[in-house]
Amino acid sequence: MPETVAPTEHRDGFVAPVPMEDDPAALFAGDTGTLDPDVRRVLVRVLQRRYLLADRSPELWRTLLAHQQVVESRLHDLFVHLVVDHERGLAYKRQVRSAEAEVPVLLRDEPYSRAETLVLVHLRTVYQRERGAGETSARIDVEEIEQTALSYFDPQGTNLAARQKEVRGAVARLAKEGILEEESEGRYRVTALVEVVLSTERLGELRDWLREQAAGREQVAS
Repeated sequence: MPETVAPTEHRDGFVAPVPMEDDPAALFAGDTGTLDPDVRRVLVRVLQRRYLLADRSPELWRTLLAHQQVVESRLHDLFVHLVVDHERGLAYKRQVRSAEAEVPVLLRDEPYSRAETLVLVHLRTVYQRERGAGETSARIDVEEIEQTALSYFDPQGTNLAARQKEVRGAVARLAKEGILEEESEGRYRVTALVEVVLSTERLGELRDWLREQAAGREQVAS
């Protein structure tokens, strides 16, 4: 097979054309992209999902690490940062914010509902406690999650079924995002993502807020 030679410059200043067979293969009609298919898939996954987890998508994770610079560059073109946490084995995107330049916002924040926040606080507390005790992972039953989250709702409320539905919906969303991983029916492992979603500082703020809410309910009840 003849050796591939880079384009050379003629004496008249023009660059010799590269044979068509050396061009990147088009993946669809009119394709002008320059990235390999695997790198394109990683870029799309990062844009589609809130997080990319190494243990859930090992092939995509390896591709991301091998081509991190080019993926970062493409995201920067969209005013989006790529954050790669090697220790936790996860990657996520973050909207660029700048006081020096006008930056169009591509990523919209999707705030957590009250039930989702209550569940997150409990999951973060359990994760912190288990890691502090030397455990490598934290596991929890859905019944415990439900019982703890419901304890923060107004005890005078009457629609228990609706609240339970909210909490179960919260568990489903957090499992979809990878914060919870179902190992068996109703039994979940809390992943390291919970540390990213709720920092220690933010956890403390939410705990204080929940205590204030509980104290206010007690005063009203008395």
